[in-house]
Amino acid sequence: MKCLKLVKFKRLGKTITSNSRKILNDPIYGFITIPFDIIYDLIEHPYFQRLRRINQLGLSHLVYPGGLHNRFHHAIGAMHLMQHAIEVIRSKGHEITDEEAEAVTIAILLHDIGHGPFSHALEHSIVEGIHHEDISVMLMDALNVEFNGQLDLSISIFKNEYRKKFLHQLVSSQLDMDRLDYLKRDSFYSGVSEGVIGSDRIIKMLNVANDELVIEEKGIYSIENFIVARRFMYWQVYLHKTVVSAEFMLVKILQRAKELANNGTTLFCSPALQQFLYNHYTKQDFDADPTILKVFSKLDDFDILGAIKVWANNDDKVLSLLCTKIIDRKLFKIELQRSPYAANYITDLKNKVQTTYALDAEEVDYFVIQNHITNNAYNPTYDRINILFKNGEIMDIAEASDNLNIAALSSPVKKYFVCYPKEIVRN
Repeated sequence: MKCLKLVKFKRLGKTITSNSRKILNDPIYGFITIPFDIIYDLIEHPYFQRLRRINQLGLSHLVYPGGLHNRFHHAIGAMHLMQHAIEVIRSKGHEITDEEAEAVTIAILLHDIGHGPFSHALEHSIVEGIHHEDISVMLMDALNVEFNGQLDLSISIFKNEYRKKFLHQLVSSQLDMDRLDYLKRDSFYSGVSEGVIGSDRIIKMLNVANDELVIEEKGIYSIENFIVARRFMYWQVYLHKTVVSAEFMLVKILQRAKELANNGTTLFCSPALQQFLYNHYTKQDFDADPTILKVFSKLDDFDILGAIKVWANNDDKVLSLLCTKIIDRKLFKIELQRSPYAANYITDLKNKVQTTYALDAEEVDYFVIQNHITNNAYNPTYDRINILFKNGEIMDIAEASDNLNIAALSSPVKKYFVCYPKEIVRN
Protein backbone atom coordinates (compact mmCIF):
# COMPACT_ATOMS: atom_id res chain seq x y z
CA MET A 1 0.00 0.00 0.00
CA LYS A 2 1.42 3.34 -1.07
CA CYS A 3 0.89 6.39 1.13
CA LEU A 4 0.69 9.95 -0.14
CA LYS A 5 2.20 12.94 1.62
CA LEU A 6 0.77 14.45 4.80
CA VAL A 7 -0.19 18.11 4.94
CA LYS A 8 1.35 20.20 7.77
CA PHE A 9 0.38 23.70 8.90
CA LYS A 10 0.97 26.05 11.82
CA ARG A 11 -1.57 26.72 14.57
CA LEU A 12 -0.72 28.76 17.71
CA GLY A 13 2.96 28.19 17.17
CA LYS A 14 2.62 24.39 16.88
CA THR A 15 2.99 22.21 13.82
CA ILE A 16 -0.29 20.38 13.23
CA THR A 17 -0.43 17.34 10.99
CA SER A 18 -3.60 16.85 8.96
CA ASN A 19 -4.32 13.32 7.83
CA SER A 20 -7.40 14.24 5.81
CA ARG A 21 -5.50 13.73 2.54
CA LYS A 22 -3.78 10.50 3.49
CA ILE A 23 -4.44 7.87 0.83
CA LEU A 24 -3.59 4.17 0.62
CA ASN A 25 -3.40 2.29 -2.67
CA ASP A 26 -5.10 -1.08 -2.28
CA PRO A 27 -4.99 -3.80 -4.99
CA ILE A 28 -8.65 -4.68 -4.40
CA TYR A 29 -10.38 -1.30 -4.13
CA GLY A 30 -7.85 1.15 -5.54
CA PHE A 31 -7.30 4.35 -3.57
CA ILE A 32 -8.57 4.29 0.01
CA THR A 33 -8.92 7.54 1.93
CA ILE A 34 -8.40 7.63 5.68
CA PRO A 35 -11.60 9.30 6.91
CA PHE A 36 -10.60 10.57 10.38
CA ASP A 37 -7.34 11.81 11.89
CA ILE A 38 -7.62 9.34 14.77
CA ILE A 39 -7.74 6.48 12.25
CA TYR A 40 -4.34 7.49 10.93
CA ASP A 41 -2.97 7.70 14.47
CA LEU A 42 -4.30 4.22 15.27
CA ILE A 43 -2.85 2.78 12.06
CA GLU A 44 0.53 4.25 12.97
CA HIS A 45 0.44 2.67 16.44
CA PRO A 46 2.77 -0.35 16.99
CA TYR A 47 -0.20 -2.50 18.04
CA PHE A 48 -1.74 -2.06 14.59
CA GLN A 49 1.52 -2.13 12.64
CA ARG A 50 2.09 -5.61 14.07
CA LEU A 51 -0.71 -6.85 11.79
CA ARG A 52 1.68 -6.37 8.85
CA ARG A 53 3.61 -9.32 10.28
CA ILE A 54 0.65 -11.67 10.68
CA ASN A 55 -0.47 -13.56 7.59
CA GLN A 56 -4.20 -13.36 6.92
CA LEU A 57 -4.37 -16.96 5.68
CA GLY A 58 -1.96 -18.66 8.05
CA LEU A 59 -0.28 -21.53 6.20
CA SER A 60 -2.61 -21.49 3.19
CA HIS A 61 0.26 -20.22 1.04
CA LEU A 62 1.65 -23.76 1.18
CA VAL A 63 -1.28 -24.64 -1.12
CA TYR A 64 -1.98 -21.27 -2.77
CA PRO A 65 1.41 -19.51 -3.20
CA GLY A 66 -0.21 -16.10 -3.67
CA GLY A 67 -1.96 -16.18 -0.31
CA LEU A 68 0.65 -14.09 1.48
CA HIS A 69 -1.38 -10.98 2.28
CA ASN A 70 -1.59 -9.94 5.91
CA ARG A 71 -4.15 -8.83 8.46
CA PHE A 72 -3.09 -5.21 8.00
CA HIS A 73 -4.36 -5.35 4.40
CA HIS A 74 -7.64 -6.89 5.53
CA ALA A 75 -8.28 -4.38 8.32
CA ILE A 76 -7.73 -1.45 5.95
CA GLY A 77 -10.07 -3.03 3.40
CA ALA A 78 -12.81 -3.61 5.98
CA MET A 79 -12.44 0.02 7.09
CA HIS A 80 -12.92 1.12 3.48
CA LEU A 81 -16.10 -0.93 3.09
CA MET A 82 -17.43 0.50 6.33
CA GLN A 83 -17.25 4.00 4.83
CA HIS A 84 -19.44 2.91 1.94
CA ALA A 85 -21.90 1.18 4.29
CA ILE A 86 -22.24 4.34 6.40
CA GLU A 87 -22.93 6.44 3.30
CA VAL A 88 -25.57 4.00 2.03
CA ILE A 89 -27.41 3.72 5.35
CA ARG A 90 -27.39 7.48 5.81
CA SER A 91 -28.74 7.98 2.29
CA LYS A 92 -31.76 5.86 3.22
CA GLY A 93 -32.78 8.16 6.05
CA HIS A 94 -31.16 6.44 9.04
CA GLU A 95 -29.16 8.58 11.42
CA ILE A 96 -25.50 7.82 11.95
CA THR A 97 -23.91 10.78 13.68
CA ASP A 98 -20.35 11.83 12.89
CA GLU A 99 -19.32 10.53 16.31
CA GLU A 100 -20.94 7.15 15.60
CA ALA A 101 -19.39 7.00 12.12
CA GLU A 102 -15.95 7.56 13.56
CA ALA A 103 -16.55 5.02 16.34
CA VAL A 104 -17.84 2.21 14.12
CA THR A 105 -14.97 2.82 11.69
CA ILE A 106 -12.48 2.47 14.54
CA ALA A 107 -14.26 -0.70 15.69
CA ILE A 108 -13.92 -2.40 12.30
CA LEU A 109 -10.33 -1.18 11.89
CA LEU A 110 -9.35 -2.80 15.19
CA HIS A 111 -11.57 -5.89 15.02
CA ASP A 112 -8.62 -8.24 14.33
CA ILE A 113 -5.97 -6.47 16.40
CA GLY A 114 -5.87 -9.29 18.96
CA HIS A 115 -4.90 -12.00 16.49
CA GLY A 116 -1.66 -13.72 17.36
CA PRO A 117 0.68 -15.40 14.90
CA PHE A 118 -1.11 -18.28 13.18
CA SER A 119 -3.96 -17.30 15.47
CA HIS A 120 -5.91 -20.52 15.78
CA ALA A 121 -2.79 -22.66 16.14
CA LEU A 122 -1.57 -20.34 18.89
CA GLU A 123 -4.92 -20.53 20.71
CA HIS A 124 -4.63 -24.32 20.85
CA SER A 125 -1.03 -24.53 22.02
CA ILE A 126 1.03 -21.94 23.89
CA VAL A 127 -1.83 -19.52 24.72
CA GLU A 128 -4.76 -21.57 26.00
CA GLY A 129 -8.23 -20.45 26.94
CA ILE A 130 -7.76 -16.94 25.58
CA HIS A 131 -9.39 -16.15 22.24
CA HIS A 132 -8.22 -13.42 19.93
CA GLU A 133 -11.51 -11.55 20.49
CA ASP A 134 -10.61 -11.24 24.19
CA ILE A 135 -7.18 -9.88 23.35
CA SER A 136 -8.70 -7.48 20.81
CA VAL A 137 -10.81 -5.94 23.58
CA MET A 138 -7.77 -5.77 25.89
CA LEU A 139 -5.72 -3.99 23.24
CA MET A 140 -8.58 -1.61 22.47
CA ASP A 141 -8.88 -0.81 26.17
CA ALA A 142 -5.13 -0.14 26.32
CA LEU A 143 -5.34 2.11 23.27
CA ASN A 144 -8.29 3.89 24.83
CA VAL A 145 -6.13 4.86 27.79
CA GLU A 146 -3.44 6.21 25.45
CA PHE A 147 -6.05 8.12 23.42
CA ASN A 148 -7.68 9.65 26.53
CA GLY A 149 -11.02 7.85 26.22
CA GLN A 150 -11.59 8.54 22.51
CA LEU A 151 -12.35 4.84 21.92
CA ASP A 152 -15.15 4.60 24.50
CA LEU A 153 -17.93 4.48 21.91
CA SER A 154 -15.95 2.21 19.58
CA ILE A 155 -15.49 -0.36 22.35
CA SER A 156 -19.17 -0.13 23.25
CA ILE A 157 -20.13 -0.85 19.64
CA PHE A 158 -17.56 -3.64 19.34
CA LYS A 159 -18.93 -5.35 22.48
CA ASN A 160 -22.55 -4.86 21.32
CA GLU A 161 -23.33 -2.65 24.29
CA TYR A 162 -24.41 0.43 22.30
CA ARG A 163 -28.10 1.19 21.84
CA LYS A 164 -27.92 1.10 18.01
CA LYS A 165 -27.45 -2.62 17.47
CA PHE A 166 -27.11 -2.34 13.71
CA LEU A 167 -23.76 -0.59 14.17
CA HIS A 168 -22.40 -3.69 15.91
CA GLN A 169 -23.80 -5.83 13.09
CA LEU A 170 -21.72 -3.83 10.61
CA VAL A 171 -18.66 -4.95 12.62
CA SER A 172 -19.68 -8.48 13.62
CA SER A 173 -22.52 -10.44 12.05
CA GLN A 174 -23.09 -12.85 9.19
CA LEU A 175 -23.04 -9.92 6.79
CA ASP A 176 -20.42 -7.64 8.33
CA MET A 177 -17.69 -5.65 6.61
CA ASP A 178 -15.14 -8.14 7.94
CA ARG A 179 -16.61 -11.00 5.89
CA LEU A 180 -17.30 -8.87 2.83
CA ASP A 181 -13.62 -7.92 2.69
CA TYR A 182 -11.94 -11.19 3.57
CA LEU A 183 -13.94 -13.24 1.05
CA LYS A 184 -13.08 -10.86 -1.78
CA ARG A 185 -9.47 -10.35 -0.65
CA ASP A 186 -8.70 -14.00 0.07
CA SER A 187 -10.24 -14.99 -3.26
CA PHE A 188 -8.05 -12.45 -5.07
CA TYR A 189 -4.78 -13.49 -3.45
CA SER A 190 -5.42 -17.23 -3.47
CA GLY A 191 -6.68 -17.21 -7.05
CA VAL A 192 -9.82 -19.14 -6.08
CA SER A 193 -12.35 -17.33 -8.26
CA GLU A 194 -15.36 -19.07 -6.67
CA GLY A 195 -14.94 -16.75 -3.70
CA VAL A 196 -15.58 -13.56 -5.68
CA ILE A 197 -18.59 -11.70 -4.30
CA GLY A 198 -20.39 -8.52 -5.29
CA SER A 199 -19.54 -6.54 -2.15
CA ASP A 200 -20.47 -3.21 -3.79
CA ARG A 201 -23.90 -4.54 -4.72
CA ILE A 202 -24.48 -6.01 -1.26
CA ILE A 203 -23.56 -2.75 0.46
CA LYS A 204 -25.84 -0.77 -1.88
CA MET A 205 -28.71 -3.04 -0.79
CA LEU A 206 -28.10 -2.51 2.95
CA ASN A 207 -30.88 -0.98 5.01
CA VAL A 208 -32.00 -0.86 8.64
CA ALA A 209 -35.32 -2.11 10.02
CA ASN A 210 -36.20 -2.51 13.70
CA ASP A 211 -32.63 -1.50 14.59
CA GLU A 212 -31.22 -4.45 12.61
CA LEU A 213 -29.36 -4.67 9.33
CA VAL A 214 -31.45 -5.96 6.46
CA ILE A 215 -30.96 -6.48 2.74
CA GLU A 216 -33.49 -5.04 0.36
CA GLU A 217 -35.43 -7.58 -1.69
CA LYS A 218 -33.64 -6.84 -4.96
CA GLY A 219 -30.34 -7.84 -3.34
CA ILE A 220 -31.42 -11.40 -2.57
CA TYR A 221 -29.44 -13.00 -5.41
CA SER A 222 -26.26 -11.24 -4.31
CA ILE A 223 -26.76 -12.70 -0.84
CA GLU A 224 -27.30 -16.17 -2.29
CA ASN A 225 -24.02 -15.82 -4.16
CA PHE A 226 -22.33 -14.55 -0.98
CA ILE A 227 -23.39 -17.62 1.02
CA VAL A 228 -22.41 -20.06 -1.72
CA ALA A 229 -19.06 -18.27 -2.19
CA ARG A 230 -18.39 -18.50 1.53
CA ARG A 231 -19.00 -22.24 1.47
CA PHE A 232 -16.65 -22.67 -1.50
CA MET A 233 -13.93 -20.62 0.18
CA TYR A 234 -14.09 -22.67 3.34
CA TRP A 235 -13.74 -25.99 1.55
CA GLN A 236 -11.23 -24.78 -1.03
CA VAL A 237 -9.07 -22.43 1.06
CA TYR A 238 -9.69 -22.17 4.82
CA LEU A 239 -10.47 -25.88 5.27
CA HIS A 240 -8.50 -27.22 2.32
CA LYS A 241 -7.28 -30.61 3.50
CA THR A 242 -3.60 -29.82 2.96
CA VAL A 243 -3.97 -26.51 4.81
CA VAL A 244 -5.67 -28.38 7.68
CA SER A 245 -2.78 -30.85 7.77
CA ALA A 246 -0.17 -28.06 7.88
CA GLU A 247 -1.97 -26.09 10.58
CA PHE A 248 -2.38 -29.10 12.85
CA MET A 249 1.28 -29.94 12.35
CA LEU A 250 2.05 -26.41 13.56
CA VAL A 251 -0.17 -26.98 16.59
CA LYS A 252 1.80 -30.12 17.39
CA ILE A 253 5.10 -28.26 16.98
CA LEU A 254 4.06 -25.61 19.49
CA GLN A 255 2.65 -28.20 21.88
CA ARG A 256 5.91 -30.16 21.76
CA ALA A 257 7.93 -26.99 22.33
CA LYS A 258 5.69 -26.14 25.27
CA GLU A 259 6.15 -29.64 26.71
CA LEU A 260 9.93 -29.40 26.40
CA ALA A 261 9.89 -25.93 27.97
CA ASN A 262 7.83 -27.26 30.89
CA ASN A 263 10.48 -29.93 31.42
CA GLY A 264 13.23 -27.33 31.62
CA THR A 265 14.68 -27.74 28.11
CA THR A 266 16.28 -24.57 26.78
CA LEU A 267 14.90 -23.71 23.33
CA PHE A 268 15.84 -20.95 20.92
CA CYS A 269 13.17 -18.25 21.13
CA SER A 270 12.66 -14.57 20.62
CA PRO A 271 12.06 -12.80 23.96
CA ALA A 272 8.32 -12.53 23.29
CA LEU A 273 7.92 -16.19 22.33
CA GLN A 274 10.08 -17.27 25.25
CA GLN A 275 7.80 -15.57 27.75
CA PHE A 276 4.71 -17.39 26.47
CA LEU A 277 6.48 -20.70 25.93
CA TYR A 278 7.91 -20.88 29.44
CA ASN A 279 4.89 -19.51 31.30
CA HIS A 280 1.22 -20.40 31.63
CA TYR A 281 -1.01 -17.37 31.29
CA THR A 282 -4.77 -17.23 31.78
CA LYS A 283 -7.12 -14.42 30.89
CA GLN A 284 -6.99 -13.43 34.57
CA ASP A 285 -3.20 -13.07 34.27
CA PHE A 286 -3.64 -10.73 31.29
CA ASP A 287 -6.15 -8.68 33.28
CA ALA A 288 -3.90 -8.51 36.35
CA ASP A 289 -0.59 -7.74 34.65
CA PRO A 290 -0.60 -5.25 31.74
CA THR A 291 2.99 -6.12 30.83
CA ILE A 292 1.82 -9.54 29.54
CA LEU A 293 -0.35 -7.80 26.92
CA LYS A 294 2.60 -5.61 25.90
CA VAL A 295 4.74 -8.70 25.35
CA PHE A 296 1.94 -10.35 23.36
CA SER A 297 1.79 -7.27 21.15
CA LYS A 298 5.37 -8.02 20.07
CA LEU A 299 4.59 -11.61 19.06
CA ASP A 300 4.08 -12.25 15.33
CA ASP A 301 4.63 -14.82 12.57
CA PHE A 302 8.35 -14.04 12.41
CA ASP A 303 8.84 -15.24 16.00
CA ILE A 304 7.23 -18.59 15.22
CA LEU A 305 8.86 -19.16 11.84
CA GLY A 306 12.29 -18.13 13.08
CA ALA A 307 12.02 -20.58 15.97
CA ILE A 308 10.83 -23.41 13.70
CA LYS A 309 13.85 -22.96 11.41
CA VAL A 310 16.18 -23.37 14.39
CA TRP A 311 14.16 -26.13 16.06
CA ALA A 312 14.53 -28.24 12.89
CA ASN A 313 18.05 -28.98 14.18
CA ASN A 314 17.00 -29.56 17.79
CA ASP A 315 18.20 -32.67 19.65
CA ASP A 316 14.61 -33.65 20.38
CA LYS A 317 13.58 -36.07 17.65
CA VAL A 318 9.88 -35.20 17.69
CA LEU A 319 10.39 -31.42 17.51
CA SER A 320 13.13 -31.72 14.90
CA LEU A 321 11.11 -34.02 12.60
CA LEU A 322 7.97 -31.91 12.76
CA CYS A 323 9.83 -28.64 12.13
CA THR A 324 11.83 -30.10 9.25
CA LYS A 325 8.67 -31.36 7.59
CA ILE A 326 7.03 -27.93 7.83
CA ILE A 327 10.11 -26.09 6.55
CA ASP A 328 10.57 -28.50 3.63
CA ARG A 329 6.81 -28.78 2.99
CA LYS A 330 6.77 -32.51 3.62
CA LEU A 331 3.26 -32.29 5.03
CA PHE A 332 1.32 -35.13 6.60
CA LYS A 333 -1.09 -37.09 4.46
CA ILE A 334 -4.67 -36.38 5.48
CA GLU A 335 -7.78 -38.52 5.10
CA LEU A 336 -11.33 -37.28 5.65
CA GLN A 337 -14.66 -39.02 6.09
CA ARG A 338 -18.14 -38.32 7.45
CA SER A 339 -17.85 -40.58 10.51
CA PRO A 340 -15.17 -41.03 13.20
CA TYR A 341 -12.32 -43.39 12.36
CA ALA A 342 -12.42 -46.86 13.83
CA ALA A 343 -10.20 -47.39 16.87
CA ASN A 344 -8.40 -50.34 15.31
CA TYR A 345 -7.55 -48.26 12.22
CA ILE A 346 -5.96 -45.54 14.36
CA THR A 347 -4.13 -48.12 16.47
CA ASP A 348 -2.69 -49.71 13.33
CA LEU A 349 -1.49 -46.31 12.08
CA LYS A 350 0.13 -45.51 15.40
CA ASN A 351 1.92 -48.84 15.49
CA LYS A 352 3.38 -48.25 12.02
CA VAL A 353 4.46 -44.70 12.88
CA GLN A 354 5.96 -45.84 16.16
CA THR A 355 7.98 -48.54 14.44
CA THR A 356 9.09 -46.31 11.55
CA TYR A 357 10.39 -43.49 13.75
CA ALA A 358 11.32 -45.50 16.85
CA LEU A 359 8.99 -43.46 19.08
CA ASP A 360 7.50 -44.20 22.45
CA ALA A 361 3.75 -44.47 22.99
CA GLU A 362 3.35 -40.79 23.96
CA GLU A 363 5.51 -39.41 21.18
CA VAL A 364 3.50 -41.14 18.48
CA ASP A 365 0.51 -38.87 19.20
CA TYR A 366 2.47 -36.02 17.63
CA PHE A 367 2.52 -37.90 14.32
CA VAL A 368 -1.01 -39.34 14.15
CA ILE A 369 -3.48 -36.50 14.50
CA GLN A 370 -7.24 -36.97 14.82
CA ASN A 371 -9.82 -34.22 14.84
CA HIS A 372 -12.73 -32.85 12.83
CA ILE A 373 -13.62 -29.77 10.77
CA THR A 374 -17.00 -28.10 10.35
CA ASN A 375 -18.24 -25.95 7.49
CA ASN A 376 -21.29 -23.86 8.28
CA ALA A 377 -21.78 -21.37 5.45
CA TYR A 378 -24.90 -19.85 7.01
CA ASN A 379 -25.94 -20.25 10.63
CA PRO A 380 -29.37 -18.71 11.36
CA THR A 381 -29.17 -19.75 15.02
CA TYR A 382 -26.19 -17.38 15.46
CA ASP A 383 -27.80 -14.43 13.75
CA ARG A 384 -29.85 -14.09 10.60
CA ILE A 385 -29.47 -12.39 7.25
CA ASN A 386 -32.86 -10.73 6.90
CA ILE A 387 -34.46 -9.76 3.60
CA LEU A 388 -36.69 -6.66 3.54
CA PHE A 389 -39.52 -6.92 1.02
CA LYS A 390 -41.28 -3.96 -0.56
CA ASN A 391 -44.42 -4.59 1.51
CA GLY A 392 -42.37 -4.22 4.71
CA GLU A 393 -42.21 -7.92 5.46
CA ILE A 394 -38.89 -9.22 6.80
CA MET A 395 -37.84 -12.80 6.19
CA ASP A 396 -34.72 -14.88 6.81
CA ILE A 397 -32.71 -15.54 3.63
CA ALA A 398 -33.10 -19.32 4.02
CA GLU A 399 -36.88 -18.88 3.91
CA ALA A 400 -36.98 -16.05 1.39
CA SER A 401 -34.70 -17.64 -1.20
CA ASP A 402 -36.09 -19.86 -3.95
CA ASN A 403 -32.66 -21.45 -4.18
CA LEU A 404 -32.94 -24.75 -2.33
CA ASN A 405 -29.17 -24.80 -1.81
CA ILE A 406 -29.43 -21.90 0.65
CA ALA A 407 -31.69 -23.85 3.00
CA ALA A 408 -29.32 -26.82 2.70
CA LEU A 409 -26.32 -24.61 3.49
CA SER A 410 -27.92 -23.68 6.81
CA SER A 411 -26.96 -27.13 8.13
CA PRO A 412 -23.33 -27.57 9.22
CA VAL A 413 -21.21 -30.21 7.49
CA LYS A 414 -18.84 -32.07 9.79
CA LYS A 415 -15.91 -34.15 8.56
CA TYR A 416 -13.51 -36.25 10.60
CA PHE A 417 -9.88 -36.51 9.62
CA VAL A 418 -6.65 -38.26 10.47
CA CYS A 419 -3.16 -37.02 9.52
CA TYR A 420 0.04 -39.05 9.44
CA PRO A 421 3.44 -38.99 7.68
CA LYS A 422 3.21 -39.75 3.97
CA GLU A 423 5.93 -42.40 4.14
CA ILE A 424 3.73 -44.62 6.30
CA VAL A 425 2.42 -47.35 3.99
CA ARG A 426 -1.10 -48.60 4.64
CA ASN A 427 -2.04 -52.20 3.96
